[in-house]
Amino acid sequence: MSFSPFQRRFKSRRPRRLGPRDRILREWRGVDVRALEKTHGSKSYSAGAVVKNVLAALQLDRRRAETEVVKVWNQTIDPTITSHAQPINIHHGTLFVSVDSSVWLDEIVRYRRHEILQRLQHAMGCEMVKKISYRIG
Repeated sequence: MSFSPFQRRFKSRRPRRLGPRDRILREWRGVDVRALEKTHGSKSYSAGAVVKNVLAALQLDRRRAETEVVKVWNQTIDPTITSHAQPINIHHGTLFVSVDSSVWLDEIVRYRRHEILQRLQHAMGCEMVKKISYRIG
């Protein structure tokens, strides 16, 4: 007996036989939950997919790279500057640097800011450090 595509799609199904889990739950709850489970669906995800989504939401790769800014700063910038200025935060490509005095702030902003930006962009990438904001702190 052959069925048309319409008949195959809407062919009535036999009710599924109750397994031991379903029977025990039905007895314990006093309710048959098969209809509820069928309407709500049972979407299950693998642990790997859940972990992947959580890591993507937390953006751990980006945060790890942001924490490496201090290490890169100390390795690539002149030690006289690093003794007076340290990165404190990076947000949306802007590196915030705390400078200990207005004299050093003036020195860095006037004469060294382009050199520092180029070195950091070369070491970390242009998208990670787009600009630098210096503040006395």
